[in-house]
Amino acid sequence: MNIKDNYNGALQQPLASGYNATSTAGDVIKGVDLSGKTAIVTGGYAGIGLETVKAFVAAGANVVVPARDIKKAAANLKGIENVCIEPMDLMDPESINAFAEKFLNTGDALHILVNNAGIMWVPLQRDKRGYESQLATNHLGHFQLTAKLWPALKKANGARVINVSSYGHQIAPFNFDDPNFINRTYETLQGYGQSKTSNNLCTVELDHRGKAFGVRAFAVHPGSVNGTDLGRVAPMALFQQMGTHDADGNIFPEVAARLKTIEQGAATSVWCAVSPQLNSIGGVYCENADIAVLDEGNIVHNYSEPSSLNGVQPYSVNAEYAAKLWTLSEEMTDILFPVS
Repeated sequence: MNIKDNYNGALQQPLASGYNATSTAGDVIKGVDLSGKTAIVTGGYAGIGLETVKAFVAAGANVVVPARDIKKAAANLKGIENVCIEPMDLMDPESINAFAEKFLNTGDALHILVNNAGIMWVPLQRDKRGYESQLATNHLGHFQLTAKLWPALKKANGARVINVSSYGHQIAPFNFDDPNFINRTYETLQGYGQSKTSNNLCTVELDHRGKAFGVRAFAVHPGSVNGTDLGRVAPMALFQQMGTHDADGNIFPEVAARLKTIEQGAATSVWCAVSPQLNSIGGVYCENADIAVLDEGNIVHNYSEPSSLNGVQPYSVNAEYAAKLWTLSEEMTDILFPVS
């Protein structure tokens, strides 16, 4: 086994990057020149995705934002130069293919792909293939998009793919027996957890396969961020269960005070996309603008203390599971990933 892979968390050791939980996207991109570079940021018109786009543009990049809600994207990105909005829905395989084909037809190299869009804690929904919506959106849609954009990533001669994951991967491993909740009771937290575990496993395997072509992959936990709309449809009972909200549905002030700002939440995605500290490493799960530690049961987690929500579960960087999920993802999307 190649030690340069992050199989089984072999590379999950912080680099002492010089950044921390309070660092912002502006901090980590300071001094970086992205002139002549092209980036794609899914969900780049709200929350940390929008902040990521702003950072790339400020550094000189051209950014393409695929959007399910074109009207909202146009309003939120208004006045930001060098941004192109294109239609795409991660729950619709045909729209993913159409977006990718249009981009490939430009002949542009793709230097940065940030698979940022996602849904969380939704009621049971399925795409037209019957796949559970959190898995379809958070993992399978991005897997398909990355596969279709592979020629442009290779053309960059040094591309980075950032899969925005979450501490939520700690909720659940990937259920290979029943990923779409056909024969088990649907629990939205389990669905979300396995979709984020999928992001981590896919990152490990993509980096393993892609590094020979100059394509490196990174998984990111943005942190507990205030002001995003990610949990907008989640039942309040879930937040109350985790101890973050009171009986009236209000977030406890002491919890809110510990949450990251959106600018801080975008920092790790941007760091993974541009940091020279990562020039010879990949496949790792990162948080607080550094590589996270492997959680081997020695970290005490408390949802009311967001800073304690750190570390990556061994099952989500497991070599066997990463290869197995890759094959399953190809089967589920009917795509043979063209890593050659």
